[in-house]
Amino acid sequence: MPHSQTSAPRDSRLGVRLARGASPWLLPTVATAALSLARARKSGRWAAVAVPTTALAAGMLWFFRDPEREIAQGRVISPADGVVQSIMPWKDGRTRVAIFMSPLNVHVNRAPLAGTVTSVEHVPGGFVPAFNKESENNERVVWHFDTELGDIEMVQIAGAVARRIVPYLPAGTKVEQGERIGLIRFGSRVDIYLPEGVEVAVEVGQATTAGVTRIDRD
Repeated sequence: MPHSQTSAPRDSRLGVRLARGASPWLLPTVATAALSLARARKSGRWAAVAVPTTALAAGMLWFFRDPEREIAQGRVISPADGVVQSIMPWKDGRTRVAIFMSPLNVHVNRAPLAGTVTSVEHVPGGFVPAFNKESENNERVVWHFDTELGDIEMVQIAGAVARRIVPYLPAGTKVEQGERIGLIRFGSRVDIYLPEGVEVAVEVGQATTAGVTRIDRD
């Protein structure tokens, strides 16, 4: 599908695929590190600057990594890398599974099921830490997918540091299960709502991998 063929930045020397939407943060950091390293050869003052800027650039490259994944089999798979923070029954019969993403996790999110994106809504809000209960009122992007299980809701929630959510797809796009759909910069949270009657297969505290960990049980 055309929308899945858009290329992400790649560091050819390292063979690392980088997440789409990383450039505004990554390019200035890497450029500053490169400049300081070049000038460090002639100046001790620049050598002192080169150490932290190079470390920061390396950290950014690690944070914005976007590894290839062999997508698992199953009706519903995890949309995010992280740890299951809570599993909560909802008033309408659905079950919300909240996944907390630390700054060490891959922050590219993936479609939990194949289907069609029916809506992508940006909701303004605060920026409290994503592990805090009040983070439910944070800046977020609400996704709805029309799938074989009916309507599936997924919410990308910004954290205290993450001030930008980058959706990759517009409403009306057909997606494959496990396809990349967006990026949240730095620590954050992703919630997925399972339809009534779908049993949860994960537990609170369990680590998840986007596109790999199955969320539901047969």
